[in-house]
Amino acid sequence: MLVTINVAVLLAIIIILRLRRRTQARSRFDEKLTVVIVLVFGVLIAPTAFGQGILDVVVQLVQGVSQSGR
Repeated sequence: MLVTINVAVLLAIIIILRLRRRTQARSRFDEKLTVVIVLVFGVLIAPTAFGQGILDVVVQLVQGVSQSGR
């Protein structure tokens, strides 16, 4: 039996677990490591259909906010 784990899903789980910790319990190293993990997660999901969908939603929100400011 072969078990495969999607790296993006694994990183998403790690991010959720890391962000559930209280802010006071985190050191600077923990915060930097969380930022690096989130950046790697973003790079992994960017070329996927899910990542493109997120990008489209963010672009629409930014355009709506910029147009409402005029």
